[in-house]
Amino acid sequence: MIIEIKIPTPGESITEVEIGKWLVENNSIVEKDQEIAEIESDKATLTLIADEGGLISFNVEEGETAEVGSVACTIDTDKKPELVDEPKTEVAAKSPKEEKTRKIEEVVNDSHDKVKVTAVARKIMEENDLSVDDIIKGLKRITKNDVQAVINAPSASSDVPIENKASFSREEKREKMSMLRRKLSKRLVAVKNETAMLTTFNEIDMSRIMGIRKKHQAQFIEKHGFKLGFMSFFTKAVAAAMKFHPAINSMIDGEEIIQPEFVDVGIAVQTPKGLMVPIIRNTESKTIPAIEAEIKELAEKARNKKIAVEELTGGTFTITNGGTFGSLLSTPIINPPQSAILGMHNIVERPVAVNGKVEVRPMMYVALSYDHRIIDGKDSVGFLVKVKELIENPENLILNGINPEQFLLDI
Repeated sequence: MIIEIKIPTPGESITEVEIGKWLVENNSIVEKDQEIAEIESDKATLTLIADEGGLISFNVEEGETAEVGSVACTIDTDKKPELVDEPKTEVAAKSPKEEKTRKIEEVVNDSHDKVKVTAVARKIMEENDLSVDDIIKGLKRITKNDVQAVINAPSASSDVPIENKASFSREEKREKMSMLRRKLSKRLVAVKNETAMLTTFNEIDMSRIMGIRKKHQAQFIEKHGFKLGFMSFFTKAVAAAMKFHPAINSMIDGEEIIQPEFVDVGIAVQTPKGLMVPIIRNTESKTIPAIEAEIKELAEKARNKKIAVEELTGGTFTITNGGTFGSLLSTPIINPPQSAILGMHNIVERPVAVNGKVEVRPMMYVALSYDHRIIDGKDSVGFLVKVKELIENPENLILNGINPEQFLLDI
């Protein structure tokens, strides 16, 4: 029976996708629930799953676009993988030179009686009336350089270190940009051209947060099952600071300014396919453990290409952490239609003045890029100062940014 594997819809408003990469060979045997392809849209990368096992045939080539709902491939379920028990034979030990010579002879021998063919490959060859000789001739011509490369290649068991390639090269590698990367490129250029983006900076003493993590990490892991990071503190601090500077949470829609009452924070995650920004919704109402758990879950989904478009859509503010890659300072780019983004950076021990004395403290530079069209300098600087205060005094997060002593005294 022939079944069709159709392109699923990644999300609303997406009408076409691109086959980023086939994870199996055309006309090969696949198993049920096996990942067979990566599908790329302008928002996310998802995987295509085989509904049944059998012989797969591609309808769309790698790199081509296809409409949502169209047939990406077919699977012939009547052709299943065959299990073949290959007899094991003992091979006498040979010197490295004899082993290389034997490998060459197996390929160039006219009878091809030493070429190993898998059961699946043999079945496909029989169906298409192809011999081993046809396959060998169809691959490529063996040149002097190919033979010399095998002779000079070090043995896997050899203690001789592998020599480096030539110290210079004129080779180039070309590959097509993914749909996600193309969309991201256009958005970044649009931000630079369509917004009045500025960046303000500050520095944060991370001593208190690092002390809390060190003191309670073991107990936190025992109760919640995962580690406590810095991102959840910053996410909570951002949500609390929004109450004092709501303009940071606003965005432009035509000639109107939208100012949500909720704070949906996007966390920038680097994946093999590019930057993705999963959304933590209603962070103003969530605890630090709940935020940390959601960050961990969505980041894993994004890296494993399991995240849904709905989990990447929306967001009123974004946090990016270049410090994980060693960045000391940067100017992050706004994620439209949002109007601001917070950049975290590497933690470095530096001498700072504390109560008139010089002390070495773990310090982090932070940067807030914002759209000056709707966010004034007072709000941008004040917001970043408030985030700094909350991270340096994390007990204030208990009351959403209000100083406990001031709350107690109602002042």
